[in-house]
Amino acid sequence: MSIGVAILGSTGSIGCSTLQVLARQRERFRVVALTAHSNAELLERQAAEWKPAYLGLVNGGKRGSGPGARGSGASCLVEAATHPDVRIVVNGIVGAAGLEATLAALSAGKRVALANKETLVMAGELVTRAARAGGGEIVPVDSEHSAVLQCTAGRGRAELARLILTASGGPFRTWPPERIAAATVAEALQHPTWKMGKKITIDSATLVNKALEVIEAHFLFGLGYDAVDVVVHPQSVVHAFVEFVDGSVLAQVGFPTMELPILYALTYPARVPDAGTRRFDPVAAGSLTFEAVAPETYPAYSLGRAAATSGGTAPTAFNAANEVAVRLFLEGAIPFGRIAATIARVLETGLPGAADTLEAVLAADAGARRLAREAACS
Repeated sequence: MSIGVAILGSTGSIGCSTLQVLARQRERFRVVALTAHSNAELLERQAAEWKPAYLGLVNGGKRGSGPGARGSGASCLVEAATHPDVRIVVNGIVGAAGLEATLAALSAGKRVALANKETLVMAGELVTRAARAGGGEIVPVDSEHSAVLQCTAGRGRAELARLILTASGGPFRTWPPERIAAATVAEALQHPTWKMGKKITIDSATLVNKALEVIEAHFLFGLGYDAVDVVVHPQSVVHAFVEFVDGSVLAQVGFPTMELPILYALTYPARVPDAGTRRFDPVAAGSLTFEAVAPETYPAYSLGRAAATSGGTAPTAFNAANEVAVRLFLEGAIPFGRIAATIARVLETGLPGAADTLEAVLAADAGARRLAREAACS
């Protein structure tokens, strides 16, 4: 019996990669539900190929006339995630919009293959609580967290001493700060090693993505923030190191691709043959280098770590301020250097509260977005 899968954000980078993986694993999985934000044309093409039982379009209404149930608006994400025939929910949504669907899926006992790091950043306590209460499980899709999961398979939390996540450094790693501050949208979108959506590509350029991943790792693996480090690794071949209490260190390596961590999230803890993944060749990988994170190059990263340490709703505010600032930058409304400045203003203005209810988290998110719009344009 094949396993039913829902893909939230099926027309995005993670969603399209997931469908490529599933195309090679049709005997093991079937697509039950697909949702997209607004790309109705691509969603309809995907539906014609996969014939899902449920199709949802967040922004655009119930379009098309194919088979299966159809939903629209934000509620379609929850409907897809809780469909009775779905066992695995791949959450590839960008930003805070993925939170409620994750909570609903975990509460319904589903596995969530989580690429939506903002979910754990905004509401890590709520998400882990929902998993415990509902019997669901979170399996990370991010390449770094998948690497940690692979290195720690069969090991208890007491054996872990430290995680070291790697970052490519983005396109501005060697640029002086004053030139980075004036970078154009086109320059910021030229990621040197990964092909991703626009928002996460900008987050890679600011290293906000790595601050988000540090918070995510804290909740996924139960380590304090002082035990989660980041190094810049321009080749993006080593995805993470795991140090154990005896001093031994394991690393997971591979050429940059999201298809391998997606496949592992679908089959975890088992591994299955897959002919589509590029096999690793140490000679082709060439020399591997590692550098410390330079605070003057990536000021937003330091802000994210400070928010993580503050706890409560501070990570929620950090994430919300970043989402607003990145959108304004992509629209040409603010310069690149204003992203970190906007985040700093929001974190300076707001005092973190408890993040123990969904209402508190959503209120903090809304308040931070309002402050971010004011700070970015002032």
